[in-house]
Amino acid sequence: MFSITEWQKIGVGTAGFGIFFILLGVLLYFDSVLLAFGNLLFLTGLSFIIGLRKTFSFFFQRHKLKGTSFFLGGVVIVLLRWPLLGMFLETYGFFNLFKGFFPVAFGFLGNAFNIPFLSSLFRRLQGGTSSMV
Repeated sequence: MFSITEWQKIGVGTAGFGIFFILLGVLLYFDSVLLAFGNLLFLTGLSFIIGLRKTFSFFFQRHKLKGTSFFLGGVVIVLLRWPLLGMFLETYGFFNLFKGFFPVAFGFLGNAFNIPFLSSLFRRLQGGTSSMV
């Protein structure tokens, strides 16, 4: 069983509030203040959850520098009150940062939910082949 420290609990709450504020900012027509606040809370929560050293080593790996530059550049653009452009840059950077994780997540979702249509969709998104026997 995993032990969760108090800092990690605070980080989960902070990251959760960050995601909430980002979604609220998008729903309120890209409100730049809510998006900026959500970005700062999310990044702070992430650093509380996995630690500063692991956060920096994740973002600044050589093969992830393109995604990191777009993601953090989008955060800066949102802070400079260009929310639409900043969110597009952040989204592109997010997909570049986590493109290796998406097949794993889709495979897990395909196995976790035993709904025929969704399972085949998640398998197709995962990139695996499925034979109908």
